[in-house]
Amino acid sequence: MSVITKTTHKNNQNIWSFILTSFFMVLFVGAVYALNELDRIPESISFFDTVIITLAIFRLTRLVVYDSVFRFFRDFFVQKTIKKDEDGNIITVRAVYKDGIRRTISDLLSCPWCIGMWLSLFVSFFFFATPYLWFPIFVLAVAGFSSLIQIAINLVGWRAEQLKGLVEADAQEDYDTERRDTV
Repeated sequence: MSVITKTTHKNNQNIWSFILTSFFMVLFVGAVYALNELDRIPESISFFDTVIITLAIFRLTRLVVYDSVFRFFRDFFVQKTIKKDEDGNIITVRAVYKDGIRRTISDLLSCPWCIGMWLSLFVSFFFFATPYLWFPIFVLAVAGFSSLIQIAINLVGWRAEQLKGLVEADAQEDYDTERRDTV
């Protein structure tokens, strides 16, 4: 019986995934058509423009999937329950819906690769459609680049702390060995 329920649940989600994928394809075709009508489809794209678009998409993806400032939007697609623990602290419990469109959108919003495709479509379209959005896209790109620098610095710092811990552990082991040998 539970296998049938799981299959039904999976089929339901497959339908919603198919609908969202179809919607994405309609948006894609519409974007190409609109750019063609506006005579804004470029014959080539410079390396600099590609880097700007890529960094803007990277930053937007992190904003949508990970940043707390965007949690209010992600919360539309989860079941949110507010509880108090034994100490009186307020705890917010977020649970993904079991099925339906909200589940599919929640899955989309929590997947950087998935939402990155959608954001790529929008950012690329607006980059080519109108020069008025070039500056906001550039700002996102600069923020994306600074995020990459921050991530790199954090990795270096974490690695340094890890090595420091290993050195301290080795020093403690040497000290313990010396004490054992002298006793």
